[in-house]
Amino acid sequence: MASIRRRKPGFSDSEEKVRKDESLADEIEEEDEDKNNGKDKEGRVSGQLGKWKKEKKVKAPRWSCLDNCCWFIGLVCVIWWLLLFLYNAMPSSFPQYVTEAITGPLPDPPGVKLAKEGLRAKHPVVFVPGIVTGGLELWEGYDCAEGLFRKRLWGGTFGEVYKRPLCWVEHMSLDNETGLDPAGIRLRPVSGLVAADYFMPGYFVWAVLIANLARIGYEEKTMYMAAYDWRLSFQNTEVRDQTLSRMKSHIELMVATNGEKAVIVPHSMGVLYFMHFMKWVEAPAPMGGGGGLDWCAKHIKAVMNIGGPLLGVPKAVAGLFSAEAKDVAVARAIAPGILSRDFFQHQMLQHVMKMTRTWDSTMSMIPKGGDTIWGSLDWAPEEGYLPSKRRYTGNGSQPIDDNERKESTHRPKVHYGRIISFGRDVAESPASEIKRVDFRGAAKGYGDVNASCRDVWTEYNEMGIEGVRAVEGYKVYTGDSILDLLNFVAPKMMARGSAHFSYGIADNLDDPKYGHYKYWSNPLEAKLPNAPDMEIFAMYGSGIQTERAYIYQASPSECYIPFQIDTSANDEDENSCLMDGVYSVDGDETVPTLSAGFMCAKGWRGKTRFNPSGIRTYIREYDHAPPANLLEGRGTQSGAHVDIMGNFALVEDVMRVAAGATGDDLGGDRVYSDIFKWSEKINLEL
Repeated sequence: MASIRRRKPGFSDSEEKVRKDESLADEIEEEDEDKNNGKDKEGRVSGQLGKWKKEKKVKAPRWSCLDNCCWFIGLVCVIWWLLLFLYNAMPSSFPQYVTEAITGPLPDPPGVKLAKEGLRAKHPVVFVPGIVTGGLELWEGYDCAEGLFRKRLWGGTFGEVYKRPLCWVEHMSLDNETGLDPAGIRLRPVSGLVAADYFMPGYFVWAVLIANLARIGYEEKTMYMAAYDWRLSFQNTEVRDQTLSRMKSHIELMVATNGEKAVIVPHSMGVLYFMHFMKWVEAPAPMGGGGGLDWCAKHIKAVMNIGGPLLGVPKAVAGLFSAEAKDVAVARAIAPGILSRDFFQHQMLQHVMKMTRTWDSTMSMIPKGGDTIWGSLDWAPEEGYLPSKRRYTGNGSQPIDDNERKESTHRPKVHYGRIISFGRDVAESPASEIKRVDFRGAAKGYGDVNASCRDVWTEYNEMGIEGVRAVEGYKVYTGDSILDLLNFVAPKMMARGSAHFSYGIADNLDDPKYGHYKYWSNPLEAKLPNAPDMEIFAMYGSGIQTERAYIYQASPSECYIPFQIDTSANDEDENSCLMDGVYSVDGDETVPTLSAGFMCAKGWRGKTRFNPSGIRTYIREYDHAPPANLLEGRGTQSGAHVDIMGNFALVEDVMRVAAGATGDDLGGDRVYSDIFKWSEKINLEL
């Protein structure tokens, strides 16, 4: 049946069709309008988003240099701690494995070598540290040192130097009148073997020797570190701390409990300190220790002096005169704004000078013997020295070869006796051409510099421009006139020092005046003890150019140190001894060979007026060989003043003597330098 379509009433078919078409058109139009509205809305949203992003981009902070630095420091720290972790986590044998893979098998340390030979501990060993190597800790201080009780102010990390430098300088200084503690400050030496085993983390002093001695049975009861406050004069260490009495008691206890005499091993200034001790222990109380004239004979087997400045060092003169030596002078020339002027608003060299001039111990190393030992305007024992001409001899008797003699005669003469010269022309001119104006009676000028010199007032401020000109006008200073120079530029320091030290040569050692302690550390004014069975060794490095004389220039100023080494004075000849204003000779980089070796080569050799009992003396030189690569650290064949403490040959010599050997068992003298030839040139009554 056909479907029936109904239509709405009132509309024809044609009208219904039109109506449907119009309705469809309206729907399409509405749809198009919705689409357009959506697009417009989307466009507006997109536009607003783009505008917001643009604004954010403009307002975003730029990556600053500070950010870069912080990230870089953080990265370095992370890498450092990672490497440190890996280093501590790796097997202890790994560094040695790497080193041997590169350089080949390493020799056994002396302790291992001698243990295999069957050597065992026999004689107790006493270490006597030198200047600056012993730690000092704070027991009382000012408010600026809050929180540092019993912390090391010297020997350690030196962190306090950077945190509070002026406070540190104030606490390290001694009283300029008494040479003892300033009111309210007490620094005391660290006790035990840790006092000087390491100067700072990773920088050994006595640690290598201690570790090797332990390999053959030594321990703390058979080793003793005779620590003392190295800033004080030698006699004041007893006055304040009873250090000399403590050393005497420890040696007596060790000898009594071990049944063997002690082997004494002093280093650097410790050699002078023990010289003082040997006279002190013999002298009657109260000035001395009351041990009697035979105390050393009963208690000491051998004294093994390492790098001993027995006759002083020219380097001490430069330090006291201008607060610099060669290294400081070069740094001062490269960056004068750091050391010569203000650094962190402090006048650094002036502070250093003011501090070190309160340390009486520095005056113990002023050259002794004057022109007789160190030479005059026209003469010096080391004249003709050539750095490239060196040889080994067992007893020092081997002559110079003909080629060396010919080359020496063709070279210009170096006047080593002129310890300080103002200008290179003065250093090289014949003595007859040098015109000098005596400074000794010169008037000193006093300028009004209180306001302009800021925070440091030194004795140079009091000396004034006229005093500076007087010093410069004398032109050249030798061993005899150096003392007058220091008395002129540093009268307060030398007034204290003259009560504790002497620098001459005794005419008559039986004169009662030489019983005073001021003469005890000068081997030219004191007799060795009456101990014929005792032995003395001079052990020092050789083959390193060492400071001997200086070329100075004056720069008059009422605020800054008016004298400085003229680092522009150089000689391009490879065999020249002049570099950066410093004339050098053979030595261990700090102590010239002449100072370390003369007394054992001549002054004490055999029975002399300085060695009436005929104590046997030996010279043991260690030819310097720098480390072959970075893996060797400071090297096992170094002859440098401190690094020699890790020299395997030296350590072995000390250990053999401690185990019972004599100097003859070691082979007697071992000499690389011209110490015997130079000693013979010195006209000293023996």
